[in-house]
Amino acid sequence: MAARAAAGTGGGDESPLLDDLMPWSVRPLRTGRPWVTAPDAGSLKARWGRLVRAEAAERERLFRPTRLRTPQTPVAALPGQATGTGRFARETGPCPEPVRILHGPFDEQWLLPDHRLIDAARPELWRVADGHQLFAVEHGYVPQDTGPALSVTALLPDGHSPAGRPGRIRPLYRRPGGLEPNLAPGLLALLRDRHGDAVTDRSVLAWTLAAARHSPAGCVVPLPADTARWSAGVELGQELLRLQLRGARGGERPRLPAGRRPYVRASVPPVPATLEYDPADEALLLGTGRISPVPAGAWEFRVGGVRILELWFARRTATAGAKDMDGLEAVRPRTWPQEWTSELLELITVLALLAELRPRQEGLAEGPRITADDLRAAGVLPVPAAVRRPASVLDHQEEGPDGQFALL
Repeated sequence: MAARAAAGTGGGDESPLLDDLMPWSVRPLRTGRPWVTAPDAGSLKARWGRLVRAEAAERERLFRPTRLRTPQTPVAALPGQATGTGRFARETGPCPEPVRILHGPFDEQWLLPDHRLIDAARPELWRVADGHQLFAVEHGYVPQDTGPALSVTALLPDGHSPAGRPGRIRPLYRRPGGLEPNLAPGLLALLRDRHGDAVTDRSVLAWTLAAARHSPAGCVVPLPADTARWSAGVELGQELLRLQLRGARGGERPRLPAGRRPYVRASVPPVPATLEYDPADEALLLGTGRISPVPAGAWEFRVGGVRILELWFARRTATAGAKDMDGLEAVRPRTWPQEWTSELLELITVLALLAELRPRQEGLAEGPRITADDLRAAGVLPVPAAVRRPASVLDHQEEGPDGQFALL
């Protein structure tokens, strides 16, 4: 264990890995077919309608079978979702209501929550996703990456990485209702002994969001030994949380001060083909459309080396490949919806504010630390194997394949 912790720091400073501090993690979702997600809910409903109206052979082709899912595969319903569990080949009912998800960092999209359509939906995440839950999403390691190592969302995240390096999804709570923090046993007690009774599971998450950094062995979290630095980091992390949650859990939606808020100066055209940035005028150009002011920090904000605004735009405008032009992915808005412009304005605001906070994050690793050796001496590490597995959730029934109730 000692060798693992030392390797995880990337610099021999013995800071613990996030994998030990928040030990239960889940791999990213794997849909198996891209058409089950979309930037707008209307496209998903239209895709469902086309699919269930198709004859058997055409339905099979549109479905895009994989080894794990075909129209003949019976699958249990996702927790909390009242969808069918019989073979999709017999499905004729209405489209289930799409759910809002986080598609990679900072991109809010929609998903068809039907387990028969998703290769690996990670039911254990759906089981604990409620009005109390927060999800920390660890971004995969990319050498020389200067972007954030971690993001947090109240939405169900799919965990996709912009650079194609899979990370991990770490719920803050192991059970619904905000019960049983997903923290190493004894960690809260140790931190309270060092920094006072005000330390909570949420403040640990806030510190982690502010201080986490990349390493080849995984996300590393320096823990401060001095309370003043802990308090400053938690305060910063709470501001990062507020921005990334975008008004969820009773918070305020992010806003730039008056005079710095981005506005649409020229309407986005029906089909914007290009996205460019004019640094002199701080303007974002979507074809002939123009949004300003857009701070350079928002334009340059990257995760895994990928510019977030460019990725967000490409996912909404990229032309489907020739083999998909008659498939369900081709069912998409013909013109740029007004709601995408509103979402873009908010994304610009979030990225600009996060970029302004980055310099304050840089100094959090300096000073005396609680090392991995300290955690081992206190009995916090190594963590028991049981806390790396999902908790048993026995307070409700879930429908299994072909209507049979599943045992959890």
